[in-house]
Amino acid sequence: MLKLENISIQLGSFQLNDINLELEKGDYYVLLGKSGVGKTVLLEIIAGLINPDKGRVFLNNEDITEKKIQKRKVGIVFQDYSVFPHLTVKQNIEYSLKGKKISKSEKDALTNEYAEITNVSHLLNRGTQNLSGGELQRVALARMLVTKPECLLLDEPLASLDVQLKGDLRNLLRKINQNGTTILHVTHDYEEAIALSKKVAVMHEGEIIQKGFTKEVFRQPANKFVANFTGIKNFFFADFSSINIAKINNSIEIHVSNIDEISNGKIIICGEEIILSQDKLESSATNNFKGHIKQIIPYLMNYEIIVDIGIVLSAVISEESLNKFSFKENSECWVSFKSSAIKIIH
Repeated sequence: MLKLENISIQLGSFQLNDINLELEKGDYYVLLGKSGVGKTVLLEIIAGLINPDKGRVFLNNEDITEKKIQKRKVGIVFQDYSVFPHLTVKQNIEYSLKGKKISKSEKDALTNEYAEITNVSHLLNRGTQNLSGGELQRVALARMLVTKPECLLLDEPLASLDVQLKGDLRNLLRKINQNGTTILHVTHDYEEAIALSKKVAVMHEGEIIQKGFTKEVFRQPANKFVANFTGIKNFFFADFSSINIAKINNSIEIHVSNIDEISNGKIIICGEEIILSQDKLESSATNNFKGHIKQIIPYLMNYEIIVDIGIVLSAVISEESLNKFSFKENSECWVSFKSSAIKIIH
């Protein structure tokens, strides 16, 4: 449906290198990466706002690399909405239909249809100056959707919204995708990717370093950067000196279930399954280490405890557990986890 072949561009000191990407019709595809890695540049190349130095862009098997913006059946919505402040909501939505050979009644019908889909029908006659961020984003989406694009390009659409508005807009984006619109969505937020996408590509320093179905990428990160960026903290390269022992940094030995009998690979230790205690526990956990608490990081529902056992681990505990054991930074504790809490990747 949408295909990028060997897209490369040099912009000052920044460059995109041989980007290859393919979306099927109906995909919800997320480009995930830190700010400045080239995600927005790639959207602008697809939309026709920038020409690549090398490579081709195809839409439905048609080469659109040299086509004018207006001739491409794609719509792009930027993070800052780019809604016209001097026009009403209705006029903003209708603006995308300017120059199209359709009657006023058809324009009105399309405007009303997509205003209803994006839940801005009640705002049609209002100006845009006093709309909330969520309302502005919906207007911007309606303005693009009214042209019935083959592919919708979204640049950080949820970045400036509060938690409630993010939830509402996620539901709208799912609905738009379920109605048949293919979406390519750029974000730096891995939770956004998990919540919305069917497929994901992780970008780093102008390159795609891993891509595939979202569940596969998050379950089997290709390297430490992907693991850390996708929220996986306890990711290590290991040698397997025996079927059941993983050795990290040639020093720390961890009991695992190495059913494939590989000699080396990567392991992920689930932070939620790491148990912290003041004293060594008598339990079925095969891995027990004395550790040093380096940092305690509060989150909304729990705490992340960074513990050094010779390797640095991230454990997730409740506020109740934190208070019960009186864990403090720069104090000692015991760390335990079962071999079943470890995932082996090779």
